[in-house]
Amino acid sequence: MSQVFEGYERQYCEISSSLSRKCTSAAVLQGEQKKQKVSEIKAGLDDAESLIHKMDLEARSLPPSVKAMLLAKLREYKNDLNNLKSGVKQITSANATQARDQLFESGLTDANMHSTDQRGRLLMSTEKLNHSSSRIQESRRAMLETEELGVSILHDLHQQRQSLLHANNTLHGVDDNIGRSKKLLTSMSRRMSRNKWIIGSIIVVLVLAIILILYFKLSR
Repeated sequence: MSQVFEGYERQYCEISSSLSRKCTSAAVLQGEQKKQKVSEIKAGLDDAESLIHKMDLEARSLPPSVKAMLLAKLREYKNDLNNLKSGVKQITSANATQARDQLFESGLTDANMHSTDQRGRLLMSTEKLNHSSSRIQESRRAMLETEELGVSILHDLHQQRQSLLHANNTLHGVDDNIGRSKKLLTSMSRRMSRNKWIIGSIIVVLVLAIILILYFKLSR
C-alpha cells in the first residue's frame, strides 16, 4: 500500500474528526461566535476536500490490484465529506433554533453516527489492506532471496564449468603426449625388429662361413 496515500488518509481522518466536533459545538452557538466557528469549519472542509483530491490522484497512479481497493476507501471518505457539508448547511440555515433541533434530532446525529460507522469500516479495511501489504512484502522478500540463491548457484556452475574446461584441456594435452609416446615406441619396436633380422642374418652368414672353412680344411 502507498505510504503517501496512508499519510493523506491519516490527515483526513484527523480533520474529519475535528470537523465533526466543531459542527456539534457550532450548533449551540449564536451570533459572531457561530459565524467564526462556521468559517473554521468551511476552511477545514476545503482542506479535507484537497486531501481527498490528493488521495484520488495517488490511488489512480498505483497498480490496478491496489488501485481498486484504495478507490473503494476513497468513496467512503467522499460520502463522509458530503455528510459534513450537509451538517454545515443545516447549521447555517435561517432558523437557528430549528437548525439546532434538526441537527441534534436527525441531521448531525445521523451524520456523526454514519461517519463513525464509516470510519470503523474504513479502519477494518485499512487493517485488511495492511495485512495484504505485509503478505505481499513477505512474498517479495522470498522472491528476492530465491533470486539471490539462483544467482549464487549460477555462479558456482560457471566456476565448475571453467574447472571442467581446464581439466578437459589438460586431458587433451595428456592424450597428445600419449599419442607421441606411442608413435615413438612403435618406431623403436620397428627398429629393434629390423636390427634383430640384421643380427640374425649376420649370425647365419658367419655360421655358414665357419662351416665352409671347416669343410675345406677337413677335405684336404
